[in-house]
Amino acid sequence: MDAFIKIIRNEGIKSLWSGLPPTLVMAVPATVIYFTCYDQLTAFLKSKLGENERHIPIFAGIVARFGAVTVISPLELIRTKMQSKRFSYNELHQFISKKVSEDGWISLWRGWTPTLLRDVPFSAMYWYNYELIRKWLCVKYGLYEPTFTVNFTSGALSGSVSLLFCC
Repeated sequence: MDAFIKIIRNEGIKSLWSGLPPTLVMAVPATVIYFTCYDQLTAFLKSKLGENERHIPIFAGIVARFGAVTVISPLELIRTKMQSKRFSYNELHQFISKKVSEDGWISLWRGWTPTLLRDVPFSAMYWYNYELIRKWLCVKYGLYEPTFTVNFTSGALSGSVSLLFCC
């Protein structure tokens, strides 16, 4: 509480949300890409392989996270720069232009490999456990469609288990 009070006194209440815009620049597209890819790929694979194929969530989770990380990696670099120092959009454009001219386009994906090594195993485990727990809870409570509580519980348990084993 002391830290909040000092920050508000010294920098103003708006400073508590100063990191929000750069975070949203990355989080919104990443989430949209990730969940859309997962849902579409899962539906496609279930139509081809059958509803009860247990490995679909693993494969769909891996591919979706791989795609999201690949698309979002340059935005992660931008977000990190925006949070480390207050850049104007003009300064940010200059930084990116300089980086590309000095190191090439590939430099915007620096950090891609460690991010994949962190996120892909988590996603594979998360989606496998999520679908397994959700199906089990629906059977246990005689539900045809999962409720908010079932989805929330499945996500919380799956996320916790995946975090223990992957991070």
